[in-house]
Amino acid sequence: MENKEKEIIISLRDICKKWDDKIALEDINFDVHRGDFIAITGPNGGGKTTLLRILLRLLKPTSGSVTYFRHGKAVDDLSIGYLPQKNMIDSRFPISVEEVIASGLIAESPGKEEMRRRVSEVTKLMGLENHSSQTIGNLSGGQLQRALLGRAIIARPRVLVLDEPLSYVDKRFEHYIYDLVAELSHSTTLLLVSHEMSTIAGMANRHLIIDHRLTECHSSHHQVHYDCDDDDGSSM
Repeated sequence: MENKEKEIIISLRDICKKWDDKIALEDINFDVHRGDFIAITGPNGGGKTTLLRILLRLLKPTSGSVTYFRHGKAVDDLSIGYLPQKNMIDSRFPISVEEVIASGLIAESPGKEEMRRRVSEVTKLMGLENHSSQTIGNLSGGQLQRALLGRAIIARPRVLVLDEPLSYVDKRFEHYIYDLVAELSHSTTLLLVSHEMSTIAGMANRHLIIDHRLTECHSSHHQVHYDCDDDDGSSM
């Protein structure tokens, strides 16, 4: 996927995040362009999820800035869908599958009929129509992951951030998610963290490795893991 659009929609500058005396992220600088599909990997504890949470403004950096843009002008917010890691969700919370998916429309506030139509559409898309009224505590890990993915995409966000979307998902649905992500990439800017990079790397147009610092790999064919397989990977 070539990056023909150079319009910057998110810019991170001089990001540093410390927890007490421990450095989680240091000297992070990169821009997200409209139409990008960015694959992100790196070792456990390297700061991938911390970076996503800072980018989403769910977490404040110790220093540095995150700026959102629309048509070249800085704006206060951006339409972003987010699939967090499953272990960040309290499965004891008494909320149904339909309610989880519908919560992705809170900012949009469509009418009741439109809300029902879109929730039904996404519930079927996620293969959860037979579980729509079940509470999330009764779901398998893979089913909960699909419900959270439905919540992330239902508002048709301008940017979609997916943190380990294949976690807990069985092989049959894993291939379905690959197809869904490929389709979404035609109309949505994507940032995707995954350890399953062999397929994702072939779909993405940019490849970042996060290990407290950021390295962007420029080989179009490398199997992104924790190191580039080319000589022109560069620290950003």
